Amino acid sequence: MGNTTERQRPDVAVSIVAHRTPPAQLAAALASILRSEAVARVDIIDNSPDDSLRSRIGEAAGGDRRVGYRHVENRGYGAGHNISMRESLEAGTDYHLVMNADVRWEGDVIGRMVELMESNPPVGLSMPRVRYPDGTLQYACRMLPTPFDVFAKRFLPKRFTARRMERYLLARADHSRSFPVPYLLGSFLFFRTDALRECGLFDERFFMYPEDIDISRRIHARRGCLYFAGTEIIHDHAAASRKSTKMLRIHIVNMIRYFNKWGWIFDRQRRKMNARLLAELPLADRPEPGRG
Repeated sequence: MGNTTERQRPDVAVSIVAHRTPPAQLAAALASILRSEAVARVDIIDNSPDDSLRSRIGEAAGGDRRVGYRHVENRGYGAGHNISMRESLEAGTDYHLVMNADVRWEGDVIGRMVELMESNPPVGLSMPRVRYPDGTLQYACRMLPTPFDVFAKRFLPKRFTARRMERYLLARADHSRSFPVPYLLGSFLFFRTDALRECGLFDERFFMYPEDIDISRRIHARRGCLYFAGTEIIHDHAAASRKSTKMLRIHIVNMIRYFNKWGWIFDRQRRKMNARLLAELPLADRPEPGRG
């Protein structure tokens, strides 16, 4: 595994960080993953208070030996995935997919993502088109946010922020075409492991939320990130911080850490990446309605 000169196709490892995850939801995600012969390993990293999910993994995996389970201390979303990603680096695995348990799809999306990456060697990270269960487009590729973008999206009335959010969420983009973008939402991140080796894993200072922004921009700066319109997934997005005061606090604290790292008002890389994105973005004559 991992040496492309000794086998017919590249290999993929997949990690899912679970936390009180409904077994039926996990089973749907695993069914989607295991349809691909490119998948060599699936790691379920369970951050739940207990390991009650362990007994359900075999059933959810249908006995597929590629699926493994481990119960770990809850040190955050990125820290959980890093456990599996480090093993991919050690094993020389070609690609590593980080995904949520609330994601599913039809067909062999992973195989299509491998084809994309094999035909675009410089690209370090990609994701497919994302839809909600009702078929609505999800704005999963975005500009790098400013503090105002984050605050406005969460707290200000839509009538005051509609134009700003349309720009930030790339709502006018032609999502039927692929394009480079500096920020990909963390529900489905398809990494080239060489890019992880070069750019680093998730920053474990972020318990959750901005870890996807941080790793996207790091990889985009060196290798490039790509939104891929050639295939799609379904994401049953929970938006936990809109329903839980505790999760909202976690969101705020970690966004503060993110802006402390990269800059609040003055972030030259953000300004440069966003300007290039907007200059090159393919625009649709009639944008497909969606939501972020």
